[in-house]
Amino acid sequence: MKKDFLKYQAQTSPNSLALEISYANGSYVYDKQEKQYLDFIAGVSANTLGHNHPKVSQAIKKQVDSYTHVMVYGEFIQQPPVDLCKFLIHKLPSNFETVYLTNSGTEATEGALKLAKRFTGRSEIIAAKNGYHGNTQGSMSVCGAEEKNSAFRPLVPGVKFIEFNNEIDIQKITSKTAAVILETIQGGAGFIEPKNDYLKKVKEKCTKVGALLILDEIQSGVGRTGKLYGFENYNVVPDIIVTGKGLGGGMPIGAFITSHKLMSCLQTQPKLGHITTFGGHPVIAASALATIQEIYEQKLMEQIEAKEALIRKLLIHPLITEIRGKGLMLAAIVETSEIASSVILKCLDKGLLLFWLLFEGKAVRITPPLTISEEEIYKGCNIIIEVLNEILENY
Repeated sequence: MKKDFLKYQAQTSPNSLALEISYANGSYVYDKQEKQYLDFIAGVSANTLGHNHPKVSQAIKKQVDSYTHVMVYGEFIQQPPVDLCKFLIHKLPSNFETVYLTNSGTEATEGALKLAKRFTGRSEIIAAKNGYHGNTQGSMSVCGAEEKNSAFRPLVPGVKFIEFNNEIDIQKITSKTAAVILETIQGGAGFIEPKNDYLKKVKEKCTKVGALLILDEIQSGVGRTGKLYGFENYNVVPDIIVTGKGLGGGMPIGAFITSHKLMSCLQTQPKLGHITTFGGHPVIAASALATIQEIYEQKLMEQIEAKEALIRKLLIHPLITEIRGKGLMLAAIVETSEIASSVILKCLDKGLLLFWLLFEGKAVRITPPLTISEEEIYKGCNIIIEVLNEILENY
């Protein structure tokens, strides 16, 4: 299978992990040799409830037995997407009134950017250096990583970049700005949290000049920080939320969420201002609804703070300089990028799944399912410490 994988399936890097998957269940993934791997990645923050969760699987199977795709987005009334949107809105601050469901986080970013331009009549977008919002051309245009962007220019014009947490840069937001788009917690840059009410100050400036604040919650949302969406930790409410990843419970989804006043701009002048064939797919929506219902029914968000504290307590080592992030969106920062890669690959050999971050080479991603148990946290962290000790001996 590996030979066929490399021959027939397009590759994204010269060296994939190339783990041959047989099945997955709970917090574990199993390869073709029946080797068990404890999952501290959760599909890059996507498998909120772990693998093959019974409530999610049941919801998917039930919907498949009724119908799958029947019509393009927004034309037919279908119970799963309606229920999903209603559930989300009832859990969010009152200025959020309507949800546009998409197929992925990057598509949700595209929709949010279009909406901001359409509503304000402006074209300038301000984004953060080392931000990441997706990989389509519009989303890449607001990703502040020139090393990646340079190969694909020209991208969408009119984008200016500021430094995350730099309050002086907030002055670059002006009456020409349609929107500021930021990750609530910078992901690819190293799981960097906002400090000193930074996001609140950005929102205040946006309000003053008539710009919109878009917060990208694709990684930090759906309970991962202990709140439904990460902004709830930082004393700010954006104008538009972009979400995805963990919302689908392992299925592909995205959404942008805002008020009726803003969203209605996509209905006229022109009609069909943002359209999608498969957005709001009933099977995906059923999976997403089951996921967020289970988060609330099992009070998983109330457990996140204690799980974070346990990981921070266990991951103390001379080679770890700090643990960044919040909740179960954590990154262990080690002394060099070579050590980070060594940790990830050696832990893989010992049955623990870890991964890299896009722009911070010294980071080791720790984003397990929200359902991870205390016993599994001990097990995974002990493997990390064991590997670090082996590296330290030869350092």
